[in-house]
Amino acid sequence: MENKTSVLVVDDDDIALEMIEHYLSLENFLVYTAFDGREALEILDEHEIHIVITDWEMPVMNGLELCREIRQRYTEHYIYCILLTSRGRHEEIVEGMASGADDFMVKPFNPPELLARINAGIRLVGLETRDLVIFAMARLAESRDTETGEHLERVREYSRCLARAMANMPQFADVIDGEFIRLIYQTSPLHDIGKVGIPDGVLLKPGKLTAEEFEVMKKHTILGADTLDAALKKFPRARFLRMARDIAAAHHEKWDGSGYPYGLSGTDIPLSARIVAVADVYDALTTRRIYKDAYPTDYAEKVIRENSGKHFDPNVVTAFENCKDQFVQLVDRYSDATSEEAADLMTSS
Repeated sequence: MENKTSVLVVDDDDIALEMIEHYLSLENFLVYTAFDGREALEILDEHEIHIVITDWEMPVMNGLELCREIRQRYTEHYIYCILLTSRGRHEEIVEGMASGADDFMVKPFNPPELLARINAGIRLVGLETRDLVIFAMARLAESRDTETGEHLERVREYSRCLARAMANMPQFADVIDGEFIRLIYQTSPLHDIGKVGIPDGVLLKPGKLTAEEFEVMKKHTILGADTLDAALKKFPRARFLRMARDIAAAHHEKWDGSGYPYGLSGTDIPLSARIVAVADVYDALTTRRIYKDAYPTDYAEKVIRENSGKHFDPNVVTAFENCKDQFVQLVDRYSDATSEEAADLMTSS
């Protein structure tokens, strides 16, 4: 079946809601409807929505509040928001756009204009093909190490959990927003992209690395940063490339300055890299690798806790303490998925 663009229309006016739903259905969109912001959030939790068209004035939760919630809560993919309202003054347009709306239409709406604005939103949402490329690049590095399993999926889930927890800390209220959370989810899989340049004899060695081999392994941070720096030169304003570069370069730096490759310490280490450092170590501890068995989650928690202020940023460790139960759930989820895949293989063989 052909994939359709999903549109959620939110309006407490039955007639307006029915008109937009009918028109968009004729244009082959998959249309969902809601009468207020709260109902819209329930639909967003249950379905992958690409475009939201919302009225401004509604009971329970109005359109501005809905746009703000969308920007804070839904970080897996970008949702394009069109604010539909009878308001049209310049200051009201500014207020609407500042709430997180991408576009603004004054009622009564003109159907062809609405369609044109939706298509503009589809083009913007289509930029998320970029995210598929990011993940494909990361998979290239991971494909050389068959022992890491769903490492990329877990690390980005852990990183998002940590970033969300830190967003609730007063000291990060102006630093970690919905966009930061979305970007760290998207770019954290690139943390080991530099491993494509590490020889198999070092990368896949089953035993402990020698001092010389470890020096070779450490170069994956520089290789990854150089790769992403080259892209940044072409697109210097691309925030996702800068975050990806910071993570690739600095996720092995340590809070006390004893890490690599540059020996950065404290807040000189980019925040995104400090977050991924905890996510990466937790995953390394709780999963089987070519050189070790998986450790229990309570042991991993102990290691993270004991390394607060040494390896890890104490604030990130505090965030970890606040969401460690979610980490355990993610370990179980991916463990179950791996078991199911193994069972399927056994059945089909």
